Amino acid sequence: MADVVNRQWVLRRRPEGALRDEDFELKNGTVPVPGQGEALVRVHWLGIDPTQRGWLNEADNYIGAVPVGAVMRGSGIGEVVRSNDPRYPVGSWVAGMVGWQDYAVASEGGLFGLNLIPDGVPHTLMLSLFGAPGLTAYFGMMDVGRPEPGQTVLVSAAAGVTGSIAGQIAKALGCKVIGIAGGPRKCSWITDCAGLHAAIDYQHDDIDASLTRLAPNGIDVFFDGVGGRILECGLAHLARRARIVLAGAISSGYQGSDPSSGPRNYMRLALDRARMEGFIFLDYLDRFPEAFTALRDWHDQGNITIAETVSSGLESAPSALRAVFESGNLGKQLVQIVQP
Repeated sequence: MADVVNRQWVLRRRPEGALRDEDFELKNGTVPVPGQGEALVRVHWLGIDPTQRGWLNEADNYIGAVPVGAVMRGSGIGEVVRSNDPRYPVGSWVAGMVGWQDYAVASEGGLFGLNLIPDGVPHTLMLSLFGAPGLTAYFGMMDVGRPEPGQTVLVSAAAGVTGSIAGQIAKALGCKVIGIAGGPRKCSWITDCAGLHAAIDYQHDDIDASLTRLAPNGIDVFFDGVGGRILECGLAHLARRARIVLAGAISSGYQGSDPSSGPRNYMRLALDRARMEGFIFLDYLDRFPEAFTALRDWHDQGNITIAETVSSGLESAPSALRAVFESGNLGKQLVQIVQP
């Protein structure tokens, strides 16, 4: 493979504000040679998530910042094309942290390594339902939100991959679920495909009036991935002893600085005897098998459907990451590097 190039997106500089193409540089590197106990993986798919923007800041995050000059960190799926490890047979498929590049080396499994994709699992589901988005939705809803049958659940960013899974979990548990998303296309998908009971278009609808109409007795669980104005609207419509799940704050852009203002009506938590709690899915590492089993069962039973937005070619990775902050994707944002 001496004549094959390994294209790699490297972090050229730390972004200031919104992402720009100039923050990254596409370089041609050499294809790595796997050593003893290693395998060479041809990357076919990249998974794009909002949290990747946070990894570009020097500020503290749940994992370290991507160093300037390093290959951009990211999850993906690939095929083993050369192997010196019987755990990774040639022709097998793996999922994990591959980075934004054509080729990666698999040396061990584990949380941030590359793991074999189980038989019968559609490959791209490893980046959505069985990846960080699905785990975040599962533990955020089940352990922090704890919805009960008959209760009313509000989910923001409900057409994104994490919010859509969270909303469908709540529906499977017997709750009335209201989703907030941007634009008629996404709102239609929320109700027609994901099966949520109602959708609010934050771009065109009066959120406050909509919640007054749709949740006259208040919101029992609010799974929030947006923050800002959306979080304030949810806080204004809490039921007594509601639970607010802080799963993300995409409205902030994850730009490494605090928003200019917080939720002004945070005292609703006291007046409604409510609880607002944040979490990271890595807190539940020992319970991942439980989550995988439950998520697969719901999916197999038709209770969870996953939408995918696909960008073509490794060169589209930076614009795909921008798209998740510009409301440009429905469901899981993917980059397909190798075309079928």
